[in-house]
Amino acid sequence: MKKEIKLIINKSEITAGTRGASLGPDAIMTAARKNDNLFFGKYPLGYVEDANYMLDEEIKYPYAKRIEGLVKVFENVSKEVKNTLLDGKFPFVIAGDHGSAGGTIMGVKAAYPNKRIGVVWIDAHGDLHTPYTTPSGNMHGMPLSTALAEDNKQVQKNKLSEKETELWNRLKEMDTNGPRIKSEDLVFISVRDTEEQEDALIERLNITNHTVDAVREKSKETVMHEILSQLNECDLIYVSFDVDSMDPEFTSHGTGTPVDHGLMPEEAEFFLTELAKNKKTVCIEFVEVNPCLDEKINKMAEVTFDLLEKTIQQIEIENGKSN
Repeated sequence: MKKEIKLIINKSEITAGTRGASLGPDAIMTAARKNDNLFFGKYPLGYVEDANYMLDEEIKYPYAKRIEGLVKVFENVSKEVKNTLLDGKFPFVIAGDHGSAGGTIMGVKAAYPNKRIGVVWIDAHGDLHTPYTTPSGNMHGMPLSTALAEDNKQVQKNKLSEKETELWNRLKEMDTNGPRIKSEDLVFISVRDTEEQEDALIERLNITNHTVDAVREKSKETVMHEILSQLNECDLIYVSFDVDSMDPEFTSHGTGTPVDHGLMPEEAEFFLTELAKNKKTVCIEFVEVNPCLDEKINKMAEVTFDLLEKTIQQIEIENGKSN
């Protein structure tokens, strides 16, 4: 089936602990335009309404910062992704922080409520905290728990207010009667910075993590084969790519929470383009470019645009094979 691409721009950064991720999509566009690349004129663009005005307001819920705004962002992202899929297009999301990715998954599930969704999460972090376990209250560390409908109360450290609990349950339950994904259908690549509460959940749910060392010891081709084998029973695949999955030595520190010993850009390119080839892949998301933190001017956005362009080129190659 031909996959006509639609770029979805989501500048939400209300769940990050640092400021500037909302500028990430524009920084990626700037990287293209710097070289007179007309890439962003080739595809239809959809813009998601954000709630970034909340960054200028007091925080009401310390264990789920700006969660009332995230509920709105989830609704907006989900609607845009759902409608794009139902229109027969391929939603390629370029987002600010990673917190709204739970809304992207919600949109895929809303479009295909009876389909089994596999998730490939390419990231330095597990993003498996909940308001009950978070040490910071920053919700970009929680999107996968919303998709798994997981509280992780077994290692609870925080006591939530009644309203926090209500809003958290809403994030987990919107447009669904249960988890949007199964833990056995979630695969990590490059996750290397987790906290004990997340580690407990990863162990309890037996979530697969293909570490950077494993990628190099086994070969990236072997790891890719293992991922597709694990997700063989899934009907659809969603790919979430956080730029902090890459090693800042070979990119920059232009992201909210950089972590050493990450993927090389060439390794990230392999996984992204291989997943783009797969006919089950229906949505890809890039997140967490932050030009305000980039010590190399706009290097992270430039590396990211190169990966984005190559990934979309691979989708178009597959389109040509489908014609």
